[in-house]
Parts: sequence; C-alpha cells; structure tokens
Amino acid sequence: MTDILGRLFSFDGTGELLDLPFVQNALLASAILGLVAGVLAPLVVGRGMGFAVHGTSELAFTGAAAALLLGISVSVGAVVGAVIAGLVFGALGLRRRERDSVIGVVLAFGLGLGVLLLGLYSGRASNKFGLLTGSIVSVDASNLWVLGGVAVVVLGTLAVIYRPLLFASTDPDVAVARGVPVRLLSPLFAVLVSLTTALAVPIVGAILVLSVTIIPGAAAARVTSSPLKATLLAVAIAEVALLGGTVLSLAPGLSISGYVATIAFVAYLACRVVGRTRGVVRR
Repeated sequence: MTDILGRLFSFDGTGELLDLPFVQNALLASAILGLVAGVLAPLVVGRGMGFAVHGTSELAFTGAAAALLLGISVSVGAVVGAVIAGLVFGALGLRRRERDSVIGVVLAFGLGLGVLLLGLYSGRASNKFGLLTGSIVSVDASNLWVLGGVAVVVLGTLAVIYRPLLFASTDPDVAVARGVPVRLLSPLFAVLVSLTTALAVPIVGAILVLSVTIIPGAAAARVTSSPLKATLLAVAIAEVALLGGTVLSLAPGLSISGYVATIAFVAYLACRVVGRTRGVVRR
C-alpha cells in the first residue's frame, strides 16, 4: 500500500517536467477548460442536464475516435460529434417524458460505435486509451487553437444569452409567459454544453467528463444560491481540479482523469459540509 501511494503522489522530476512544451500546453488547455466548464456547470446542474452531458461525452468520444481513424484532428472530431449530440438533446429537452430514454439509446449507440472505430484504428494503443481516460500528451499547439476558438465562441454566446437563460432555467413557465424564447435557448445551450464537453474529452477523457462539467456546479450549489457566487466557486473548483490533477499526474506518468475526479469530489464533499454547517438547504 505504501508503494502504491508513493507512486500515486510522487513529485520526482515534476519541476523539470513543467518546463516541457507539451506539459505547458496541457496546463494552458486545462486552464481554458476549467474556465469554460466552471461557468457552465451551475447552469447544467440547475437545468438538470447531467445525463445529457454524459450522453454528449459519448458522442464526442465517437467523433474523436472517427477523427483518429481518419487521421484528422481529434479535437475537431470531438467537436463535431458533441455538436450533433447537443442539437439532438436540445430538441429533446422540450419533451421531458422521453428525454432520458432517448439519451440512453444515443449514449449506448455512441459508445458502441466509438469502441468499434477504435478497434479499426491500427495506431498506438495510448492514443485509443487517451480518448477514454484523457492524455496530456495529446494536447499540442493545433489542439490549443481549437480549444481557444471554441472557448471564445462558448463564453461569447453565453454572455449574450445568460440573463434570459438563467430566467428560463429558474422558472421556465414564467419565462415563457414573459416572452423569453425558451424553445430557442434550450438547443442553443445544449450546443454550448456540447462544445465544452468536446474540449474536455482529449484532456480528461470521455469517461470522466462529468468531473469537470457537473461536479463544480453541484459543489457550488451546496454553498450558495447566488448565481454569481456559484459561478465563481465552480470556476475555482474546476481550475484547481484540472491544474492540480495535471501537475499530480506528471511524475507518476498516470492518467490525469483519476486525479481530476478525486480533487473535484473532495471539493464537493467539502462544500456539502460547509453548506450543512451554514444551514444551506439544497435539493
């Protein structure tokens, strides 16, 4: 057990590794993802879109696997797959009774097809494994341009629609009565979430996308009901989880996803304790 813990939390050579270009790219990518995911996470939780995010991650994985097989940018493939999923799930968001079952069907299809595409890929096994669990080695300069561009689009769009979107998320019936275009906002927000999910897949992998797109929002909701404070706290949690997970994974040479998920989960538990101590009631 001591040997295992020693390997998991080894820092031998971490300083030297931080000077490597691919590690610096990974840290920058993590910072970008932490900002975008942290801003969206409280809205994702408030709108009850956790299962949809999981389904979207599987379609992003499928797109990334197809891109890997075709020899094009994995980030571009993940974006295409995630946007298709977002459009489908956004349209289904208006029919809640069948939403979960259809998402489950699409999720299973996406995961199965993605595994099939990876089976056809004859390249390095680490590339295949990285799509599921994340790989900081996969983040290069071209990926950073895609990540940065997608982040600008997501944050810019969200800045325009944030107020009506928050209103529609809090009380959709009243929002409709007040003339808020709920039918347009639902698929649009789903696409924004899909783009963020696509950012996450190359970094933390399809399996643990929820650790950065939902956990920070769920943790913040345990502490405060203020949208601004919840967003700031979610961003902080996402950044600490991603940047901390990246640094911790360097010396052991292990997947980033386990470290990110653990840090985020510990933050969630801490927020639950703080919320209970302060008497903050959450659903």
